[in-house]
Amino acid sequence: MSLSSHIQELRRKHQHLAAQVDAAQRNAGTDSLTIASLKKQKLRIKEEIERLQTQ
Repeated sequence: MSLSSHIQELRRKHQHLAAQVDAAQRNAGTDSLTIASLKKQKLRIKEEIERLQTQ
């Protein structure tokens, strides 16, 4: 897998997590721990994308 395709895959995962966070926040039954976990995953992916782009 090339670097650019890897970054694109990470961006796709980031967008998917963003959609999951939005849906979880709209759902009153979702606990804050689940939302925080999704946000942490999203942040880790964003940081990885930034790290790969600066190389």
